Amino acid sequence: MPVAGLAKSATCIDGFDEITGGGIPRGRVTLLLGEPGAGKTVFALETLVNGATKNREPGIFVAFEESSKQLITNAATFGWDLEALQREQLFFLDARLSPAIMQAGDFDLAGMLVAITAKAKAMNAKRVVFDGLDVLLSLLADPTAERREMYRIYEWLQAEGLTGLITAKATEADRPSTERYAFMQFMVDCVVLFQHRLADRVSIRTVRILKYRGSAFAENEFPLIISRDGIHVSTFAAQSLHAPASTERISTGIARLDTMLGGGYYRGSSVLISGAPGTAKTTLTASCAAAACERGEMVIITSFDEGGAQYVRNLRSIGVDLQKYVDAGTLIFNSLRTEAQGAEEHLLRLTKMIDEHKPTVLVIDPISALMKTGGQVAASHASIRIMDYSKARGITTLCTSLVSSDDAQTESTATQISTIADTWIHLAYLVKGGERNRTLTVVKSRGTRHSSQVRELVLSDQGVSLADVYSAGGEVLVGTARFEREAEEEERDRRAVVESKRRRAQIELAEAEVAARIAALQRELEGHRLELQDAGEEDDQRQRRRTAETAEVMHRRRADGGDDDDTDDGRTPGRDR
Repeated sequence: MPVAGLAKSATCIDGFDEITGGGIPRGRVTLLLGEPGAGKTVFALETLVNGATKNREPGIFVAFEESSKQLITNAATFGWDLEALQREQLFFLDARLSPAIMQAGDFDLAGMLVAITAKAKAMNAKRVVFDGLDVLLSLLADPTAERREMYRIYEWLQAEGLTGLITAKATEADRPSTERYAFMQFMVDCVVLFQHRLADRVSIRTVRILKYRGSAFAENEFPLIISRDGIHVSTFAAQSLHAPASTERISTGIARLDTMLGGGYYRGSSVLISGAPGTAKTTLTASCAAAACERGEMVIITSFDEGGAQYVRNLRSIGVDLQKYVDAGTLIFNSLRTEAQGAEEHLLRLTKMIDEHKPTVLVIDPISALMKTGGQVAASHASIRIMDYSKARGITTLCTSLVSSDDAQTESTATQISTIADTWIHLAYLVKGGERNRTLTVVKSRGTRHSSQVRELVLSDQGVSLADVYSAGGEVLVGTARFEREAEEEERDRRAVVESKRRRAQIELAEAEVAARIAALQRELEGHRLELQDAGEEDDQRQRRRTAETAEVMHRRRADGGDDDDTDDGRTPGRDR
């Protein structure tokens, strides 16, 4: 037969049920340990309220430290109407001891548990919270008596089948107190540790599951936030790993940058724009946001330490008018003071804005500001989660960040998120000849055959544009130096053209002279040929005359009776001896 798994009661606290696999153990005891102000009471109270309102599980809250009136007043801060819930769903028991009993120093909880049993049955309660039990038990001078009362409560909860939550204070500095309640940690079924500390003067709360009998759970430490609507636990679930990958490319609004990126960046991707202060990270990002607004898309710009009005004013200097998009409702500014909250609080506020307005483009300028909100680890985790959160919803994220090094060979961002960004555009300075100019390089762009060339980033009253840099012999020139070198090249080319024309004219003249000489020689040759021909004709005529004369002489001799035949004595006819 299959074995039934451990039954759980959902706390309905954002993130906590995810790391526990469903909530706290049903019908068992959970111990909430932590420092003062870490969120133990708020967690227990919210679990009770959510159980009553969302799971139809009435509950009892036993307070050993605060009065019921104080709890109800404090709960109103989170929007919980405890007075209305008290009528049927919740019961608050003020269990603080009277001064007389405190002086006596000896008591037990049996009578109180009997009264709670009757109330639980009357209202069909399913959950019971013992808040500040350590305050009560600390009045007992005997450690054995303390353990006896702890065990009494544990056995009572088990016997009644109630889901119990016990809060107790324990800090690392208060070692005796921690050891004092070590017995309780072994006894209960689930132990949750809440911590509250300062990092770079920023308050940070975390939660960690120390043990959970019969259930798997996330063992790491998770950020915990107490906001206006209760507790939120930030988990590290990679939502974007299961999100579809869009093949649609969207324009940056800068034609040459689109060309460098093979047509723009992918919709739903994360784009990181890094650089030193003043390299125009904000300007470039705002130009991309304006292009999205121009397409009718919804854009949220989260700017740290810079108000929306100032943001709009500054962008007017390059011809980008963001105010018209604000007026049209396609652009929303979310201006934050960096050190006013921790990284997780900033993240929570931003995710709520995303859920409310559902943008298609999100700008965070600069995301490296989170370094001031609790250290690099907290900033890096928050940065990764917001990029993951956006990508899972198909939102294109544009983030600016300061670089931690000016060396091009060791470029990295302060929050160390360059490895997870889909596209990384780096802006830098080139200082030469007393002038500082900006350059742009695409470091990487996943799924794209992007350009690896350096381009000069030019700002004008017409907006942002890119220009080719001058590169020769390993030297890269931009700005005035590029203009001067290009002018030198143009002058050199002009002189080369003039020189080429001069040489061509000389060659053409020489060629004409040679041709004239050749024509004269040809005429001379033709004269010689004619003379030779005349001489030949004269020779032929002379030969013909000689032949004719000889023939005439011979003819005349035959007319005188001569004989052409030889005589008997062999003498030639017509010749005397």
